[in-house]
Amino acid sequence: MSGGVTASPRLGHVVLYVHHLDAALAFYRDAIGLSETARLFGGRAVMLSGGTTHHELMLIEVGDAPGPLHGKRRGLYHIAWRVGESRDVLRDAYRRLLDAGCEIRGLADHTISQSIYLSDPDGNEVEVYVDDPQVDWRHDDSWQQAPVKPLRLD
Repeated sequence: MSGGVTASPRLGHVVLYVHHLDAALAFYRDAIGLSETARLFGGRAVMLSGGTTHHELMLIEVGDAPGPLHGKRRGLYHIAWRVGESRDVLRDAYRRLLDAGCEIRGLADHTISQSIYLSDPDGNEVEVYVDDPQVDWRHDDSWQQAPVKPLRLD
């Protein structure tokens, strides 16, 4: 692998669909001790961090909206594995996933990070991503309003 490699993938974040955002936020902020780092999607989502990255947890309010599996949408949306800090590293991961026969479900440039989305053998959504080291998430929150853009890795 090329520059920006981490020794091995590490758990980057978890995204949960929640019924009431304020109740979930109060729990993870006040009881668990995470800090709010961003509000997204018109205030329907919150990113929370323990201080090591822009978010280790994201909460997305879905209320009573039904989901694709048995009508239940609340709970785990996806887990994300951080593999480094450069598109070269992400490109290497993309090739490795394709070589392993994985079906890529999506690619996205989130400004603060670039991501590959796929499913594990049981249908759980998995994100493999790299952070953009040029985005200073601690001091500049302009990335929060940036639209998700298409990403090309080939």
